[in-house]
Amino acid sequence: MENEKRIAIVGGGPSGLFMFKRLVESGSKQLSITVFERKNKLGAGMPYSNEGANDEHITNVSSNEIPLLVTTLEDWVKTVPKDTLDKFHLDADKFNSYKVLPRLLFGQYLTTQFNLLEKKAKEAGVNYEIQYNSSVTDIIDNPLQQIVEVEIANKNKYQFDQVIICTGHNWPVKHEGIIPGYFESPYPPSKLAMRIDHPVAIKGSSLTAVDAVRTLARYNGTFNKDSQGQVTYQLLDKNSAFKLVMHTRNGMLPAVRFHLEDSHLLNDSLLTEEEIAAHIKANDGFLSLDYIFENDFKLPIKDKEPAFYDKIKNMSLEEFVAAMIALREEMDPFQLLKAEYAEAEKSIKYKKSVYWKEMLGVLSFALNYPAKYLSAEDMQRLQKTLHPLISIVIAYIPQSSSEELIALHHAGVLDLIPVGEDSKAEPETEGGATYHYTDDAGNQQSIYYKTYVDCVGQPHLEFEEFPFRSLVSGKTLSPAKLKFRSANAANKAREAGKTVIQEANGDYYLKVSGITINDHFQVVDEYGAYNERIYIMAVPYIGGYNPDYSGLDFSEAASTAIIKAIIPKDETLVA
Repeated sequence: MENEKRIAIVGGGPSGLFMFKRLVESGSKQLSITVFERKNKLGAGMPYSNEGANDEHITNVSSNEIPLLVTTLEDWVKTVPKDTLDKFHLDADKFNSYKVLPRLLFGQYLTTQFNLLEKKAKEAGVNYEIQYNSSVTDIIDNPLQQIVEVEIANKNKYQFDQVIICTGHNWPVKHEGIIPGYFESPYPPSKLAMRIDHPVAIKGSSLTAVDAVRTLARYNGTFNKDSQGQVTYQLLDKNSAFKLVMHTRNGMLPAVRFHLEDSHLLNDSLLTEEEIAAHIKANDGFLSLDYIFENDFKLPIKDKEPAFYDKIKNMSLEEFVAAMIALREEMDPFQLLKAEYAEAEKSIKYKKSVYWKEMLGVLSFALNYPAKYLSAEDMQRLQKTLHPLISIVIAYIPQSSSEELIALHHAGVLDLIPVGEDSKAEPETEGGATYHYTDDAGNQQSIYYKTYVDCVGQPHLEFEEFPFRSLVSGKTLSPAKLKFRSANAANKAREAGKTVIQEANGDYYLKVSGITINDHFQVVDEYGAYNERIYIMAVPYIGGYNPDYSGLDFSEAASTAIIKAIIPKDETLVA
């Protein structure tokens, strides 16, 4: 077709699903879409397939919290065969939009949604192709011809006008597979399906760590319910030395999932895009972290929880975080988990939010998109102060996971050790790792574990780790960086070991993780020029500019920003 726009989506997981949806529903008949998917199934990606879940792993979002695709999750569950529902202990008649469900089943839902979108594409006359089992090994930009080449399996190359990178999660492997008993992530969880008769070191206490705990526990003991309906755990006879030891910097567990008043992390009282843009313009081109904290966190709380607002209204960001962390530090982490479980149970039963926690999630989401306009000073504050609290509070650990953690701890099988900022897990050539840390009494500890699992979650990957090397060597991309307001702050950051760059005009910049992108997720070169042909939604590689948010809400927001650039409003939408 003449004037046809050839678009490639690299990766057919959740991000690719939302991007395909945007393109199909754009109304344009001038598109030719190709989706390259490494596996033989669309939609599920890593988190909702066997690469990231077993039967025991549960979503931390419910149907009403999921952006609309084609059919709702609630309606879809009614179409699922009974034997599949029985496998996951689900009753379609009792399922509602507030329920969470197994991740593998949710993956089937996403696959179905992709298939329904394919049907919509055919009906709308949109030209598309799905290339399964296609591993993209390189992407080559050709600015002279205004095309992009996608290389498959180091040989076949396909030409496109625009490419959207939606490759999703990636855990680089350095020691795993070489050192026995050393795992750089708990994924795929099938690798942890083993009997172990010794203590296991788990780095972190995030949802990723909970995934590892749920899998390892099942292969070394059994969960049951007592006469009061409480979950209990019993070790297998031959695994009496099995124990799970979480190591965390702050000695805390993630907070429990509660009822969200606004299930899509949106809020009518938030700053608008226009207000943020005006603020940035008036603030020397910077977004102020304090401005966002006041307007997108404190003020929305004022109407909903005035008593809580009165307590925090005069607090700085640092003072607020310190106060909230102090409350968590006052209690044993497992006692706090029990208390939060009871609070969350009441929240869900009466459909009443724990509003300050909800607004912290909203703040995180609201900050993610414009974070590239923060000064380097504010980005360091965000990473050092706010993110540790956010990562705990908005983890939204499911109730069933909380019950199992409590049962494991009660059985003497799960412990948590605070190890501080200077801890290190050292791989041992004979297997496992030695954990070096300073304990609460100030004593240096070096504990050997025959099995070690890194569970800190998806790392923000560096510019140098970007997988499509021609985009790096061809200087299509540039490392993400944020400008310092003051030279003094830049020098302090450099003295603290941060990578600080001084440009020819004297300005100082902080190098942050990943690559530079603009507001439409287009890649940007070292001269600040954006590329109209290449877009990226792959969260691991844009963490410096999108520091906190992944998941379906991110996929929905990013795909919306991208489609506005690919198909501007004034473009003719007919063949």
